[in-house]
Amino acid sequence: MRGRGCHDKGSKLLTLVGLLVLAQIASTQGSTKLLRMQRSRASLNIDSNAQHGQGMYGITYGNPGDVWSYPNSASCLVVYDDGRYVLEKRDEQTVGRPKVKSAQGMLDANDLQRLKAMLDDEEIKKLRTPKLPDLPNDAKAVREVTTMNLEITRAGMQQTFATVQERVMTGGTSITSGPANGLDTFLDNGAPYKKTLNPLIKWFDGVEKRSKSTLIESKPQYCTPINIG
Repeated sequence: MRGRGCHDKGSKLLTLVGLLVLAQIASTQGSTKLLRMQRSRASLNIDSNAQHGQGMYGITYGNPGDVWSYPNSASCLVVYDDGRYVLEKRDEQTVGRPKVKSAQGMLDANDLQRLKAMLDDEEIKKLRTPKLPDLPNDAKAVREVTTMNLEITRAGMQQTFATVQERVMTGGTSITSGPANGLDTFLDNGAPYKKTLNPLIKWFDGVEKRSKSTLIESKPQYCTPINIG
């Protein structure tokens, strides 16, 4: 009898867990993604100007197989319209062996309203992805790339925006720059938008800081390249 009683309790527990999981899935499916924001950094070694376009688009916008082929790190935040959010952090210093952690939480009413107000700002609505930075004529390699990607949903419509910062090794001589000075060149196509983006970036930093203590190991799900189109 005792064994049967334990079995019944175990069955009830499994049933309860199953119902909770189904409720969580249903809740997620019924919500609309309000914002996806990702910041990533990759160390690269692109040997010529000719490879620049292919390498950059593979890393920043396109093929997930390309973006994870370099040592990199990324932080991605997904916020739903009911205030729930998921923060995911990915670090892959050894190629092919990523370490992924994530945290979930709920924004309070004031924080959610603040976020929606930022996303509805007219200057944010005007954002359009600028063209990639032009490499100097004497560029020898792109050493590092830092990107920021935004995906905002409003009334069923999506707005996407991305910026790119590059640290470029220069060398030799060129018509425009003359003898190499031995210093890296820093390029940033997001510089004109810093004032507009600063409130949103500070808000992102705040959520990331608050979630630091609740991060747990997880499978990769959110930190993937956003297709700008």
